[in-house]
Amino acid sequence: MLAVVKSVTIPEDAVDVRYARWEGVGRPFSLVSATTPRAPGPGEVLVRIDLATVCGSDLHTVGGRRPSPVPAVLGHEQVGTVVAIGEGDLRCANGEPVVAGMRVVWSVTASCGDCDRCRRGVPQKCRRLRKYGHEPLDESAPLTGGFATHCVLLPGTTIVAVPDGVPDVVASPASCATATVAAALAAAGPLGGRRVLVAGAGMLGVTAVAMAAQAGAHVVAVDPEPGRRAQAVRFGATEALDAGQVPGEVDVALELSGRPDAVTACLAALAIGGTAVLAGSVSPGEAVALDPEWVVRGLHTVVGVHNYRAADLQTAVDFLAAHHRTHPFAELVAGPYGLDRLDEAVEAARLALAPRQAVIPQLP
Repeated sequence: MLAVVKSVTIPEDAVDVRYARWEGVGRPFSLVSATTPRAPGPGEVLVRIDLATVCGSDLHTVGGRRPSPVPAVLGHEQVGTVVAIGEGDLRCANGEPVVAGMRVVWSVTASCGDCDRCRRGVPQKCRRLRKYGHEPLDESAPLTGGFATHCVLLPGTTIVAVPDGVPDVVASPASCATATVAAALAAAGPLGGRRVLVAGAGMLGVTAVAMAAQAGAHVVAVDPEPGRRAQAVRFGATEALDAGQVPGEVDVALELSGRPDAVTACLAALAIGGTAVLAGSVSPGEAVALDPEWVVRGLHTVVGVHNYRAADLQTAVDFLAAHHRTHPFAELVAGPYGLDRLDEAVEAARLALAPRQAVIPQLP
């Protein structure tokens, strides 16, 4: 059970909020009661978080497998409802105005829009990047992660409206898993009629299977777990192989597990002119050998994908809206847990009881 910390003053022009404070590896979360201004600052949006999901990156952080500031408010997959809007002409990625009451998801990053990286088309690597769920805790402005009742969206955040028919459990992973897959597929190029290998059949993997199959690809999913292989078939995989089985030559290999042996297998499977997209290696791991002569003679392309652009989040939501009834995305999320049971949610995610565990911050 979480330790509970209470604030002492509640100004009339403020909103009562709660957030789960991560205290570091091996320590339980603390539940903090606080307040936030009722009126957001210029270019900001105050959102009530309706549901968040525990991402694999959260597990890397909690388990100490990737560096992260302590204390912090974790969580970066969530869906919420706009409560208030600061000054400025704030619009969604598709140009639609952001309005109070709108159901939205938002990007894992907030970019400045002015630095050299933003200007050359890689805002996801902005020099002044802010990342939800990855920032050091500032107790005067703590609402920077998904494991809280509210989040303050900063200027430079991509906002996408969620259609009414898309359930919260389907929409929440769009902010990380689905948008990351959309970015990976965009990097891979056209998939129609191509043979596509998907390494790893977790949340990202089955999403990639569904999106690639919908694009007309022959999809080969690889995963060591029989249950995950069966799930991949339900999402559209033509073949589902155990790790170590040879998939044959492929035109595109999507590595989504982060395992060094899976990276090696993806590279080895590429046909002449093939493309490998690496998106799973987001925590430190063993180096993988790459023969430059093999790259040159094979006309191979190896691409890394980390974070994503605004268009990828829009693509993610559009895909889920169009296909969540034909693919069982809702079944990938278990729970829910309240903020006071976040440690339990994280443990359930660690045990891989489901690809995602749901957290509903508004639960008492």
